[in-house]
Amino acid sequence: MKKYFFLVIMAPLFLFANTASLSKSQEIKADLVTVVKSERKMYLSHRGKVLKTYKIALGGNPVGHKKVQGDQRTPEGYYKLDYLKENSSFYKALHVSYPNARDCCNARKMGKSPGGSIMIHGQPNNESGWFKSFLKQRTDWTAGCIAMYNSDMDEVLKLVQVGTTIHIKP
Repeated sequence: MKKYFFLVIMAPLFLFANTASLSKSQEIKADLVTVVKSERKMYLSHRGKVLKTYKIALGGNPVGHKKVQGDQRTPEGYYKLDYLKENSSFYKALHVSYPNARDCCNARKMGKSPGGSIMIHGQPNNESGWFKSFLKQRTDWTAGCIAMYNSDMDEVLKLVQVGTTIHIKP
């Protein structure tokens, strides 16, 4: 009788514990965004565990670190996603904190501007049929940003908060 009584009491507690852990997992936010340029992939992770992976497009000249404005490169290194750009030419955009002090110094040595306005963003607003066919033919099309499908951008904004670190690798 005691064993039966114990199981009846423990079963509801066990079910409650599982339900609580499921609801907590739905609240997990990425603590790191990693872009691997050579793979054309972006990874969202939390405490070292990958939560989501996305296919991305980069700048038209993607190999190497962004040095100056207009070089069509996506920067490399550690930055922050420092604000959500509400008024973008693209479907939703998160700003990457490029350029940092070193980027500015290096560009200044060349007598140029480092550029800026590097974003993770969706597709262009008001895209037309020509753009969809363009995307099928060309992988990298941005001026140095990290682009993705609009539906993917919606997911990213649910999982990534302003202030999250982004690590952009070659």
